[in-house]
Amino acid sequence: MARKILSGGSSRREFLATLAGTLAAFRSPADGAGKNISWALSLGLWGSLAPAPFTEILDVMKDTGFSGIRMTSFPGCLRQYNLTLPVLHKELDRRGLRIATISFGGPADDPSQQEKIENNAREALRFLKEFGATELVVFSPGRVPKVQVPERMQIACRFYNHLGEVAAEYGFRAGLHNHLDQLVESQDEVELFLRLIDPKRFHFAPDTAHLHLAGSNVVELFERYADRIIFADFKDAKLTPAARDLVLPNGNTLKAGSAGATFMNSIYDLGDGEIDFPRLTRILKRRSYKGWICVDLDYVRSSPRDSFGRSMKYIRGKLEPIYA
Repeated sequence: MARKILSGGSSRREFLATLAGTLAAFRSPADGAGKNISWALSLGLWGSLAPAPFTEILDVMKDTGFSGIRMTSFPGCLRQYNLTLPVLHKELDRRGLRIATISFGGPADDPSQQEKIENNAREALRFLKEFGATELVVFSPGRVPKVQVPERMQIACRFYNHLGEVAAEYGFRAGLHNHLDQLVESQDEVELFLRLIDPKRFHFAPDTAHLHLAGSNVVELFERYADRIIFADFKDAKLTPAARDLVLPNGNTLKAGSAGATFMNSIYDLGDGEIDFPRLTRILKRRSYKGWICVDLDYVRSSPRDSFGRSMKYIRGKLEPIYA
């Protein structure tokens, strides 16, 4: 595996990077001609809710004005909702919807696991290509003690450069999604990752809530690195410790004072938290960003239809007048 990662001349790498960028630049916007931003929502929210048919999830998505979905827990989500490719095509097409990407990941800092991750990535890329997607969102490995972060980051980034080449073979760009309790969590870790990675081969897919709750300056990171963003999660947040246990609709209880309860209680509908999305949107406009933005809600205080509807109202009232 190490030989594969390090082999291949720069000309091949440059060709694959150019190919992926060219295909992405000419893809059709999901929301119709002339749109720069296509808005997706994440399937992840329904993991904390009472079980619902996949068709009901798609109806919420369409009715609230979103045009794409990020499939989380792939490929398990296909089994969970009893989805075949023909059924998925049929249900998406009848509503005029698309798959934006999946949530992909693995222990990239463990060389013994990298071949398996690559094989899984190829499976994911074939699936996404079937539905016209062009970006692969990659979550970083699990958290390690801070003293180990630099060495683990070196290992992971060498592999991510290779994974970017793999994605380019399918006409895709791949980018890293930062996350609490993972290897790339804090601002210094995000910036270390971006220094180590080859920007022609692997990219950035930031999550605003996870940046904010990790203590990062979200606006500053967007200002510095917007030209490396290929996908983004606009998720609002405000640190709000849970005063009481959170009983989730799926029957699980998160104890007050636990990390899970504090995290869930700190996630808000767009516009209700502390993140300056109008400013982030202006930054993306200056960089002529074209692609997906995913509204990812881990927790809703009312219902998915209400929260995603409120979030889309905020998008149309506050963000689309800036850049659509």
